[in-house]
Amino acid sequence: MFFLETAILLFVGSFLLTYLTIPKIIGVVEHKRLMDDPNQRSSHKSRTPTLGGVSFYFTLILVFFFIKNWHEYGEDMYIIPGLTILFVVGIKDDLVVLSPGTKLAAQILAISFILVNDSFGIESLNGFLNIYEIPYYLYLVIGGFLMLTIINSYNLIDGIDGLASIVGIVIMVIYTTIFYLSKEYFFALIAITMNACLMAFFGFNVSSNKKIFMGDTGSLIVGFIISILTLKFLALEPTAYGELPFLLENAPLIAISILIVPLFDTARVFTIRLANKKGPFSPDRNHVHHVLIDFWGLSHKQASFIIGCFNIIFVVLFIILGSKAKNTGMVIMLISVVIFLTYIFFRYNYNFTTLKQKILLKRKIEAIKGKKESSPKKKEKK
Repeated sequence: MFFLETAILLFVGSFLLTYLTIPKIIGVVEHKRLMDDPNQRSSHKSRTPTLGGVSFYFTLILVFFFIKNWHEYGEDMYIIPGLTILFVVGIKDDLVVLSPGTKLAAQILAISFILVNDSFGIESLNGFLNIYEIPYYLYLVIGGFLMLTIINSYNLIDGIDGLASIVGIVIMVIYTTIFYLSKEYFFALIAITMNACLMAFFGFNVSSNKKIFMGDTGSLIVGFIISILTLKFLALEPTAYGELPFLLENAPLIAISILIVPLFDTARVFTIRLANKKGPFSPDRNHVHHVLIDFWGLSHKQASFIIGCFNIIFVVLFIILGSKAKNTGMVIMLISVVIFLTYIFFRYNYNFTTLKQKILLKRKIEAIKGKKESSPKKKEKK
C-alpha cells in the first residue's frame, strides 16, 4: 500500500508541477522571442514556443529527492548527471542548432554514467537465440548502442502535435506495469513521474491558443529515461520475471515491441536517406507520421492517435505470444510484420521536392475532377 500511496502522490504532484510551470515557460519564451519558426518541412504554420522539456527536467530532479530511499544501487546519482548533460545540450540545440556530432558526443557522455552502474549490467540474454552469458565489454557495446538508438529514435518521432507525448505515455504505462510486477519500485516511480509530465504537456502540445513544443530539451530527456528503463528491463534478475506475463527468454522481443514505433520509423527513414545518398540525419518529410498527414490527409491528432493505438496493439500481441511461444517463432513474426510495414510505407519513398510535386499534382487532379463534375450542372441550367 505504501508504494501505491507514494505513486499517487508523485503522479499528482508531477502532473500539477508540469501543468503549472509550462504556462510560465510559454510566457518567458514569447517575451524573449525564442519561438520556433516554421520552415518548408515544418508541420506547423505559425511561430510556436518551444522548451517545454524544461518542465520535465525540474520535475524529475525534484522527484529524485523524494524517491532517494527506493533504490538499491544509488541509481539516482548516476541518472542525474546524464540527465543534466542532455538538458543543457537540449536547451542549446533549441536556441542555437548544434551539429549531430556534438549532440552524439553529449549523449555518449550521458550514457556512460548509466552503463557503469551495477544495476544496469546485462550479464545474460537468458537463452534468447541460445545466447546466455555476455562478457562485460560486450554489454558496454550493446548497452551503449541500445541507449543511443532509443534516444535518437524518440527524438526523431517528435514531428507532429501529440505524437511524442502519446507514444511516450504508452511506453511509460507499460514500463510502470512491468517494474511494479517485478518489484522494481524505484523504476516504476520514475515511469509514473515521466508519464505525469507527458500527460500534462500533451494538453498544451495539442492546444490551439497555448501551444508549446517539448523541443530537443524534452525529447532528449524523455528518450534518455526510456533508454534507462529499457536497459533496466533487460538487466532484471531471472527471479524478477516470475510475475511477468511472458517467458524470460522473450524479454528482448518484448522490449522491441514496446519501442516498435520509434525504432521502425528511424530504421525506415535512415534507409531511405542512405538510399538517396544523403546523410542519415538530414532533414526531410519521410517519417511515418508525415506519410499519414501528407498522403492520407489525416490531422495531427488523428495520426498520433492511430500510431499510439498501433503501439498498444503490437505490445499486447507480443506479450500474449511471449507467454507461450518460443523466441524463434516470435522473431519470425516480428520480421514478417516489419516486412509488411516496410512494403506499405516504402511506397511513400520521397524527399521534400518530390513530395511537394506530388501534393501539387494531386490538387490539380482534384481541381480538374471538380470542374468536370460541375460542368454538366451548368449546362443543365442553361
